Amino acid sequence: MKRIYLSSPTMHDEEQLLVKEAFDTNWIAPLGPHVDAFEKEISEYMGEGMHAAALSAGTAAIHMALKCLGIKRGDIVFAPSLTFSASVNPVVYEGAVPVFIDSEKDTWNMDPEALKKAFEKYPHPAAVIVVHLYGTPAKLDEIKKICDEHDVPIVEDAAESLSSTYKGRQTGTFGKIGIISFNGNKIITSSGGGMMLSSNEEYTKKATFLSTQARDPARHYQHSNIGYNYRMSNVVAAIGRGQLKHLEEHKVLKKKIYEQYKEAFKDIGALSMNPLNKDGDANNWLSCMSIDPKCSVTPDMVMDALAEKCNAETRPIWKPLHLQPVFKDCDFIKAGDVDVAADIFDHGLCLPSDIKNTPEDMDMIIRTIKELFA
Repeated sequence: MKRIYLSSPTMHDEEQLLVKEAFDTNWIAPLGPHVDAFEKEISEYMGEGMHAAALSAGTAAIHMALKCLGIKRGDIVFAPSLTFSASVNPVVYEGAVPVFIDSEKDTWNMDPEALKKAFEKYPHPAAVIVVHLYGTPAKLDEIKKICDEHDVPIVEDAAESLSSTYKGRQTGTFGKIGIISFNGNKIITSSGGGMMLSSNEEYTKKATFLSTQARDPARHYQHSNIGYNYRMSNVVAAIGRGQLKHLEEHKVLKKKIYEQYKEAFKDIGALSMNPLNKDGDANNWLSCMSIDPKCSVTPDMVMDALAEKCNAETRPIWKPLHLQPVFKDCDFIKAGDVDVAADIFDHGLCLPSDIKNTPEDMDMIIRTIKELFA
C-alpha cells in the first residue's frame, strides 16, 4: 500500500529549470541572482512596501527579528503556548524569558483576553510573538490593539500561514516584523529556508548583514558585531521561485481537502474540524480535527487506524510549550480556569493534508474515520 503523507512537497517543472539555470551559470555558492529575485518576488506577493531577507530557515528569521528589535538577556517576550518550539527557541538564544499565553477556542490562536492578563502581570515585555496556527489567522485586530496600547512590537510568525489573509491583507505583514517558512512540509517549499519580512527596510538590511557573518564593509575581514551564517543559498532560492508560481494553486487544493473533511464529518456530533477565523481566509495548511472528550474514540485511536488501514501519516496537535520539559520554569497565562491549549492538544490531531491525495485516498481516509464513530 502506498504511503499517504501528512503534507509532503509537491514539485513542478519550473523548479528544475531554475535550479538548472543556477548550475549552468555556476551560481552554486551561497547567494546569487535567484536569492535577489526570490526576495523581490516574495516582497511583491506580500504587498506594497514590504521588504524581505532570505534566510536558511524560519527559525533563523525569528532569531534575526529578535536581534533587529534589540531583544536582550532578561527581557520578557510573550508567545503562544500552542505552537512548535521553533517559534520560541530564538527567545532563549538571546537569553530572554518566554511567557506563554493560552489559546482561545475560536481560532486556536493566542487569546487576546489572556494577553491582557499577561500585560497586567508583566507590564513591560520587549515583544509579542503571534503565530497563525495551522494557517488560520489569529485575532489580529484585538491583539494588535492591545500591543499598540502598550507600545510593544509584534513579531508575526506566519511560518504556517503563507497566502492566508486577514481582512484581505497577507499574514506576515501586520507586525513590526514578520516571518515565513519554506520548510519541506509547508504549503510551498524550497527544501528548507525562510524569510524575514518588514515594511521597514532597515530591519531587513540589518538581518541581511547579521546573517552573512556581520562582515564590515572593508577590504579585509573585519567584524564589529557577532554574525550568523543564516543566508539562503542560490540553489534553494531557485526551488522557492519555482514553487512560488504555484502558491495560489496549492492554497486552492489545501482548502478543498479541508472542505471535504468538514462535509464528510458534519453529521458526527463528537467530531469537529479546526475552527477558522471568520475575518480571514486561511490557507488550510493542515486540516485538523477535534474529538469531544465524552466520546470513547480518542485521537490515538484515529491515528492508529489511519496508519494501519490506510498507511497514512498523521500528527498530534502541537504539545503546548508550557507543558514541555525544557520550558517547565516559564510562566503560563490563561484567560480563565480552563487550559484551552492543553484541551486542544489532548483531543485533537492533524489529518493527512497532502495536496497529492487522490479521490481514492480521501475516500479511504474518511471511511476509516467514520467507521470508528459508527
